Amino acid sequence: MARTARVVAVSNRATDGGHEDRTGPVIAAWPHSCSYAATGPALPTDADPAASEPPDTLDAVFTGQQQHPTREPGAVFRADVVDTPLSVEELAKLVERDAAGAIVTFGGVVRDHDDQRSVQELEYIGHPTATTVIAEVADEIAARFDGVHALAVSHRIGLLSIGDVALACAVAAEHREQAFTACSELVDEVKRRLPIWKRQVFADKTEEWVNCP
Repeated sequence: MARTARVVAVSNRATDGGHEDRTGPVIAAWPHSCSYAATGPALPTDADPAASEPPDTLDAVFTGQQQHPTREPGAVFRADVVDTPLSVEELAKLVERDAAGAIVTFGGVVRDHDDQRSVQELEYIGHPTATTVIAEVADEIAARFDGVHALAVSHRIGLLSIGDVALACAVAAEHREQAFTACSELVDEVKRRLPIWKRQVFADKTEEWVNCP
């Protein structure tokens, strides 16, 4: 649905016909730059004050002071915890949008060492609430950042080998800076809040748990 705004310029001098309305057109240009279909500017008379306009018929009202319209949050197309292989490219395809000028992806991959010790494999164990938590994080990031059109995030659990993707993220946004910032924050919040714990198995057959309470 297209977002709309009506510009009402309240000017006593312009309303009486004695002066040109120079403020209204300037104000009307601003919602256009924010992708609003703006009508006006309208010059109400004393018999038709701007205050009589029903507020629920307008997406935004501009009366001389710049106001930011309510932004619709970006869409979350995937936010889950799975025990099957992940594809960063698959998530990137999910978030593609014609209005997005940038798509930033992240793939957290199992590496072959940790703290100068050779790693053989990893196992991720998830709490039953993990799927709920990752969905909450995705919704928060989509709503928090301006310009974000769509995002997707998925974390894998179970046994993973070297080179497997453990965490996959993709963010589509209006501009590259918005996409980079939102994707970075998405990764950080998932790693900080997701109740998933990692068991590392080393080449010498010893093991350790990471992030385990």
